[in-house]
Amino acid sequence: MSGHAHVIRGSVSLPEAELMWRFSRSSGPGGQHVNTSDSKAELRFDLARTEALPPVWKERALERLADRLVDGVITVRASEHRSQWRNRETAAVRLASLLAEATAPPPRPRRKTKIPRGINERRLREKKQRAETKRGRTGRDWT
Repeated sequence: MSGHAHVIRGSVSLPEAELMWRFSRSSGPGGQHVNTSDSKAELRFDLARTEALPPVWKERALERLADRLVDGVITVRASEHRSQWRNRETAAVRLASLLAEATAPPPRPRRKTKIPRGINERRLREKKQRAETKRGRTGRDWT
């Protein structure tokens, strides 16, 4: 990923200025990597107050991410890489794709396919006939 503009969709990207970063030491006992594990990145983005998203997107995102928001703020964490900037990138990418998903236009409602009446009636007629045939097969005659 080049540069710091994490594009969400189209011309909309995450405003670097609105990203609130927190870096902390990954918890857990020390050991060999005690000094290299200072690499947990936590990224917070104030979805409720941002001006970076088109209003429609913002509404969608607030609605869809409601259970992940705390006071309108979304938080993403990344700590799987040992290097802090890679976790930073990971977190930013995560946030961007989360927002891309949350702001995507809703799927078009599925229209019911209309079946021309004739076809349906023919189908029902054939069904009745098949039933008749099958009824005739129950061996009542050879008692």
